[in-house]
Amino acid sequence: MKVQEQAPIREPLVLGNPSLHDITARIASIVESKISMKYLMTVGFTGALAAWGLFALYYTITTGIGVWGLNNPVGWGWDITNFVFWIGIGHAGTLISAILFLFRQKWRTAINRSAEAMTIFAVICALTMVLSHTGRPWLFYWLLPYPNQMNMWVNFRSPLAWDVFAVNTYFTVSALFWFVGLIPDLATLRNYVKSDLARKIYGFLSLGWTGSTRHWHHYEIAYMILAGISTPLVLSVHSVVSFDFTVGIMPGWHTTIFPPYFVAGAIFSGFAMVMTLLVIAREVLDLKQFITLKHFDNMNKIMLATGMMVGYAYGMEFFIAWYSGNPYESWVFMNRLFGDYAWAYWTMVTCNVVSPQIFWFKKARRNVPLMFVISIFINIGMWFERFTIIATSLHHDFLPASWGYYSPTWVEISIFIGTFGVFLTLFLLFSKFVPVIAIAEIKGIMPGSQPSHHHEHDHAPHAAVTEGAHR
Repeated sequence: MKVQEQAPIREPLVLGNPSLHDITARIASIVESKISMKYLMTVGFTGALAAWGLFALYYTITTGIGVWGLNNPVGWGWDITNFVFWIGIGHAGTLISAILFLFRQKWRTAINRSAEAMTIFAVICALTMVLSHTGRPWLFYWLLPYPNQMNMWVNFRSPLAWDVFAVNTYFTVSALFWFVGLIPDLATLRNYVKSDLARKIYGFLSLGWTGSTRHWHHYEIAYMILAGISTPLVLSVHSVVSFDFTVGIMPGWHTTIFPPYFVAGAIFSGFAMVMTLLVIAREVLDLKQFITLKHFDNMNKIMLATGMMVGYAYGMEFFIAWYSGNPYESWVFMNRLFGDYAWAYWTMVTCNVVSPQIFWFKKARRNVPLMFVISIFINIGMWFERFTIIATSLHHDFLPASWGYYSPTWVEISIFIGTFGVFLTLFLLFSKFVPVIAIAEIKGIMPGSQPSHHHEHDHAPHAAVTEGAHR
């Protein structure tokens, strides 16, 4: 969608005290400005990665999952590793938006929109991995409990069936939460853009928003309800994902620490991915006025806290393995330290436990290049955590005669690269055509934007009406 470039609105804001119109102009100008060649080349590159991954997925479906490196006993490999990884990535969005909103944390307003979008894109990637693992993804509806002529029902005692309900619920609520939060800003764009086609599209999506008191009242109620529904989902979804392992009897999986351990790890990896993307968006889109070092400082504190929780869980796993007196359990954890996959375990510990310790220092928490590197280390480490949990418990099972070693094939690697291509392409399209910063929420926390009797409402006050709605 190419529209005329509007030169005056690209002028930088005065950092001290921007007006409401300055905020609208600065953020909406990203959507209104002409698409650059650099942007097209970046989207082309990520789109090529996505296309290669889709080709590998097509090859898998038409040939069979025998093209993967799965063997006996390792029936789960990169597919489930990547599924858990992407579900974890999606957790920070709901945490930032829902939980921090309920606790009235104003610093969330500049980063929540990107995090919410990231949640939806990550869940799409996760669903791709788990559906391809079924071998016959065109029969995905067999996973749903629906009346059918075969009188066959899903096994409700299986945690894999629980996953279907949990992930679909999470995706639906997250998408609704994201879209409801977008409505005032879509109306702002409707009144801001010059292209007739763009105005019609944003007008349709904004659902007739005018910025009236009645609209704000209904909006705030709906947003609060969705935030309340989303909050338990943050805890429940990854707990259910952890049940895929804990309900089994495999040593290294059958442990009660997994649900809180997985939730902490999901928030840890999710915040790391938000950090990675926001550092890039802040520089490329010139959003330093809105995404400040204070935001990064708070996010780094959360990553330090959740990283310590994950490190505690690593140590507690070894303690429980020793304390249980179960020789199989003890052997699995010693095998993680010194066995065939020791390289993966120590990579995980280095990235997840050692690297975040630098955030004890305020200078490190406000050093943008350093935090960018650490966030990438954390993403790598959290992927290796999921891989270590799966591979080390499966490749040496109860029967030594069936022991084996798992290595991925080019098909699995290509599908994983393709999911990153899909994720980044969707994020690039989002950052260009949707307000990457929540305009109404930024206005709502500005000094003097709220009447005195509305001070308790920190989200979207009536005073910060949609820009241009009553022109």
